[in-house]
Amino acid sequence: MQATRIIAVRHGETAWNVDTRIQGHLDIPLNDTGLWQARQLGRALAEEHVAAIYSSDLQRAYATAEAVAQTTRAPLAPARGLRERSFGSFQGRTFRQIEEESPEQALRWRRRDPHFVPEGGGESLVMLRERISCTVDEIAARHRGQQIVLVAHGGVMDVLYRLATRLDLQAPRTWQLTNAAINRLLWTGDNGLTLVGWADTQHLEHASRDEIHS
Repeated sequence: MQATRIIAVRHGETAWNVDTRIQGHLDIPLNDTGLWQARQLGRALAEEHVAAIYSSDLQRAYATAEAVAQTTRAPLAPARGLRERSFGSFQGRTFRQIEEESPEQALRWRRRDPHFVPEGGGESLVMLRERISCTVDEIAARHRGQQIVLVAHGGVMDVLYRLATRLDLQAPRTWQLTNAAINRLLWTGDNGLTLVGWADTQHLEHASRDEIHS
């Protein structure tokens, strides 16, 4: 069965990444560094044969994807299923604020409780994994034998890595989720995702910001 080659990318940097403030489904734009990272990413992928680009509809991801679309000339489509995890009442708060104001919830979050749902309409890790798995399966199945680009978020990249390596949701993270890094995966209908390469930042002149708490 023909595989779909996937380039998966976390969006460029935002001011809230710098502030360690939870974005979730809030629509935060790229900062100047993030815009530069997006342009560098576009240049790095300019010679790739890309059949299509799919991006989270949140502007920090979509603006990053637009930079890739400009250089590859591939069609770009929004995919709501690639959004970041919904963090409910955590959204808009810093890591420190969450620990101080909601210590019990913060503990379950940091322990990666797979069934913990942040108050106010959040998603659990199990819910996020199911959403991302279904979205990627649906998109990749349209492009067997082709290469596509997926632009999303730190939490989404974390799930993709775990799906590709068969790691449990509670396994400690030892891999990077850096802004605008190039991550490569293969997808087949029988085996799902497999890992090809991860966290390539050669196109960036300085280190990207890692997603510490995905």
